[in-house]
Amino acid sequence: MTFFYQFFFYLFALIAVASALAFVTRKSPVAAALWLVNTMFSLAVLYIMLGAQFIGIIQILVYAGAIMVVFLFVVMLLNLGHPLAGGDLRRSGVRALGGLLGLGLLAELLVLGRQKLPALIPTPPIQANVVNSIAAPLFNEYLLAFEVTSVLLLAAIVGAVVLAKRRV
Repeated sequence: MTFFYQFFFYLFALIAVASALAFVTRKSPVAAALWLVNTMFSLAVLYIMLGAQFIGIIQILVYAGAIMVVFLFVVMLLNLGHPLAGGDLRRSGVRALGGLLGLGLLAELLVLGRQKLPALIPTPPIQANVVNSIAAPLFNEYLLAFEVTSVLLLAAIVGAVVLAKRRV
């Protein structure tokens, strides 16, 4: 079980890093948003594998769901489907600086990986009833704040629709 756990952990970690690199290098904001969703799903899988099921599910619901939908609505409302002709990432100086930073971080990871290799290999933690310890105070002591937040989010959505609605 340990080999399969480590294999899938590193597989999803590699997918998350590759998706994040694809997110930063895309010219189209819609394609970038989809790569960011892929990164967030990979991170959610990593959270779940590390025993933080609640954080993994919240990662999917809040970030990959709600925030990406809002981002795509903003892209559609502002008509950002086509990239500008002179973006900042197209300059060779910015690319060279980004490449040097990436190589520096990779070198640091390799040096730390040789020194602390056993610490970098995750082991599956065993936890019981994680969601209950978070949900009980949320729906008992903080119920009013939870409901006020949901009403504020609903008002924000209605306001965005009213502002975005084109007058005929």
